[in-house]
Amino acid sequence: MAKILPFKAIRPASELASQIAALPYDVYSSAEAREYVKDHPKTFLGIDRAETLLEEGTSPYEDRVYQKAREVLWDMVDKGEFIRDDRECYYAYELTMDGRSQTGIVAVASVDDYDNNVIKKHENTRADKEADRIRHVDVCGAQTGPIFLAFRHNKAIRDVIETRLDKDPVYDFTSEDGIRHRVWTIDRPRNIQVIKEAFGSMEEIYIADGHHRCASAVRVSKMRREANPGFTGDEDFNYFLCVAFPDDELKILDYNRVVKDLAGMDEKEFMDRVSDKFYIEKSHKPVRPSKKGEFGMYLKKGGWYTLTAHDDIKSSDPVKGLDVSILQDNLLGPILNIQDPKTDSRIDFVGGIRGLSELERRVKLDCVVAFSMYPTDIRELFSVADAGLLMPPKSTWFEPKLRSGLFIHQI
Repeated sequence: MAKILPFKAIRPASELASQIAALPYDVYSSAEAREYVKDHPKTFLGIDRAETLLEEGTSPYEDRVYQKAREVLWDMVDKGEFIRDDRECYYAYELTMDGRSQTGIVAVASVDDYDNNVIKKHENTRADKEADRIRHVDVCGAQTGPIFLAFRHNKAIRDVIETRLDKDPVYDFTSEDGIRHRVWTIDRPRNIQVIKEAFGSMEEIYIADGHHRCASAVRVSKMRREANPGFTGDEDFNYFLCVAFPDDELKILDYNRVVKDLAGMDEKEFMDRVSDKFYIEKSHKPVRPSKKGEFGMYLKKGGWYTLTAHDDIKSSDPVKGLDVSILQDNLLGPILNIQDPKTDSRIDFVGGIRGLSELERRVKLDCVVAFSMYPTDIRELFSVADAGLLMPPKSTWFEPKLRSGLFIHQI
């Protein structure tokens, strides 16, 4: 059963929340991060990517970068730019994008639930990406980027959240990308107990986004346990920061593909091979797939087409039946010779938030073909995780993104 608990957050002073809250560290290149931090001196990105506060050319993996992150974080706490809550609370965190809202519970989750697969994964992690966040969490002594969890919707949790939504939030601001962020404290003992018991009745919760941050937090916890052999299990280092959302409020966007060459074929030969596995129909406008098994394809010379998978390449298997797998297993791999999309430099991935025009731009700029995808469904994600399987890389793109720096869990 899931152990999702209240905690004493370190969080921004109300008047500074909009200046501090930042998109996740890994959505920026080094140059983009440096430019953003220069224009936003209080942004949490300066702590998440502290090389931006040092001279240009500084490697993000130098020891002094992590020390700088620690120095800035705790200096802001000392100056009162962050405040410490004096009692354990849950928090309701609402994000509104394009008129659609999703509200999650900010809490801490048990690292043992991660190890025991109560908190389920659907993605492999890379050691190099883990190493960076392990050092960041360890040196800062705090978890600063929440893990995005999803659970099957629960009436008791929803009822508690709804009792808060008509109260004054502790934060209410709209970020530069148009997302409205509102936060309420859930501190009444009865409400805390209801939420704790509701999560405690769940046999599984899922990582929606943040596998590397989660794996890093768990690794630091194990390091702290090794350093404290008499630990009781109640110490803060036994838990990681998360925001858990009900599945029926989440939206997954498409995660599209662009490819730099046709593996030596001309467009006619390529189209002939594609037609062995997909029905092809010319389109006079950009193609946003309307159902599973349907794909948009944009060719540099030929323009837009709709591809529809033949029935014999569809599958009821949780992984093989994903549209990203159908495209990989029947077109990208056998036709374009992209055997490992994680490492092949000939393929790139474009989040659906950028729109179909970005696919056209990339094909005109540095690619020859693009594929627009039908979004993976949250139930497909659950099915893959429940089966103990892994999704192909770049299967899901969640929007809106959680902000870093709104909640900090000291360990």
